[in-house]
Amino acid sequence: MKFAEIGLSDELLRAIDESGYDEATPIQAGVIPSVLMMRDIIGIAQTGTGKTASFVLPMIDILAHGRARARMPRSLILAPTRELAAQVAENFEKYGKYHKLSMALLIGGVQMGDQVKALEKGVDVLIATPGRLMDLFERGKILLTGCNLLVIDEADRMLDMGFIPDIENICTKLPANRQTLLFSATMPAPIKRLADKFLSNPKTVEVARPASRNENIEQFLVKTSERGKRDTLRSLIESEKVHTAIIFCNRKTTVRELAKVLQRSGYSAGEIQGDMDQSSRTAELDRFKNGTINILVASDVAARGLDVKGVSHVFNFDAPWHPDDYVHRIGRTGRAGAQGRAFTLVTSSDDEAIDSIQKLTGYKIPVHGVEAAAAETAAAAPSEAEEKPRRARSERGGRGRGASKPDKVAAQPVDEPKAAPAKAPRPRNDRKSAATPKPAPAPRRDDQDGPDDGWNGPMPGFLSVGFGS
Repeated sequence: MKFAEIGLSDELLRAIDESGYDEATPIQAGVIPSVLMMRDIIGIAQTGTGKTASFVLPMIDILAHGRARARMPRSLILAPTRELAAQVAENFEKYGKYHKLSMALLIGGVQMGDQVKALEKGVDVLIATPGRLMDLFERGKILLTGCNLLVIDEADRMLDMGFIPDIENICTKLPANRQTLLFSATMPAPIKRLADKFLSNPKTVEVARPASRNENIEQFLVKTSERGKRDTLRSLIESEKVHTAIIFCNRKTTVRELAKVLQRSGYSAGEIQGDMDQSSRTAELDRFKNGTINILVASDVAARGLDVKGVSHVFNFDAPWHPDDYVHRIGRTGRAGAQGRAFTLVTSSDDEAIDSIQKLTGYKIPVHGVEAAAAETAAAAPSEAEEKPRRARSERGGRGRGASKPDKVAAQPVDEPKAAPAKAPRPRNDRKSAATPKPAPAPRRDDQDGPDDGWNGPMPGFLSVGFGS
């Protein structure tokens, strides 16, 4: 459907056209007419479907008539993160440039003084994170009695972050006859209860099954190990000829360390994570958007709501802890009809997380074959990784066994008592003098179970037999 057919004003259509858009996405075509008719809305759509514009565009036309009063915003948009709130504000600036609407952004990490001044002048649109909004409300700096339009964006993320009680509290402070729009990628039971409680006869617009596969994104699993992750990632970046990429990590410390490693390797990389102040986060995002850097290492604060054009690749350096986060992470690429590629580095400890992701999306993610030597080594099965160090120690400790006979030992477990070492092995020295080229690096591949060199007694024969081999 063309935007010109939806019923938007000429000024708004002009701004949309100058932004390079002509055709409305399914969520926009389904939501905008109903919002203009003042209906409550439940919008269920994947990230990257144009969901933000589906409420920003009709809000601009609705708010074009009326006048803002001091400390009494006319509309309120709640977003779970600072980045998403800033993204919504950018949309209002882009599409509302031919309307004289005032806007204020209430987010943490920024001085309250300027935010309070904006509120005192009166704003048509207030975009806020729940925490900062409640803080200013309790200080008496804002009144919500004149707010007739409420948008709850990324409701499922609000749930994950523990904001639902705050949202319920905020809803009780708003006029009962307001218009409410709720958007979410999924509709778990707590979100359904929230909608039933605070929305009046809402129209539900669902453009895709929650968490279903985005056909524009090619997804792959890449087998590796904890020690081999960095080498595997570098191999992928080189082989994929990455244009613009976001790399997601589960921990803030990993973000910092990985960004430094990539920079030392000659990549134009930056970082964004929760320990950075808001000005630093904004500056880093701007560097990424304008092309100063082409790789952004991020924690999940960046997974939701960021709309950066031209992201060709997403790499999950760590498999996400929650399957919903996977959908949102890879949704940074393949946006607005473009093609994208997403790679998830997985170790033996990620099996459960990957199973949960595949159950949620209904899609079995294929394993990517990387020919780089580092990736081949990392792709060894977990059981084999445990077997090799034990075999190497047993073979080197025996009198009559050479390093050239590991397969024979493994193939004939009945002879194992004969293979017991006659003297205590010396792990530290043997590692230095080992003649076998392939098993040599294996003993130190995974050290989650503690160091191997704490044993100084005879090696039991059964340890040289791999389980499941």
